[in-house]
Amino acid sequence: MAEANQGSAGKGKAVPAAGAGVDALSFEAALAELEAIVTSLEKGNVPLEESIAIYERGEALKKRCETLLKAAEARVETITRDADGRPTGTAPLDPEG
Repeated sequence: MAEANQGSAGKGKAVPAAGAGVDALSFEAALAELEAIVTSLEKGNVPLEESIAIYERGEALKKRCETLLKAAEARVETITRDADGRPTGTAPLDPEG
C-alpha cells in the first residue's frame, strides 16, 4: 500500500506503507511503534483512510514482534540437573516445539 500523506492525528506526518522497513526493526522499536499506533487509533481522531493505513502497519508490526519473540523463545534453554542437583547441560525450553 502506498504511503498515506495525511498527518498522524492531523499533524502532517506521513504514514509508512504497511510493511515498509518492518523486517529491519528490533523488537523494541516495532513494539514502540505498535503502541503509538494503538494509542492513535484509540483516540479516534485519525481520518478513516489514515486509520486503515496505520492499522495495516500495525498488523505488520505485530507479526514482526511475534516472529522475534518466537525466535527468542527458541533460544532460551533450561539447565538440566542430575539426581544430586548438579548441572549436566541444557535442554530446549519446550522440548516438543
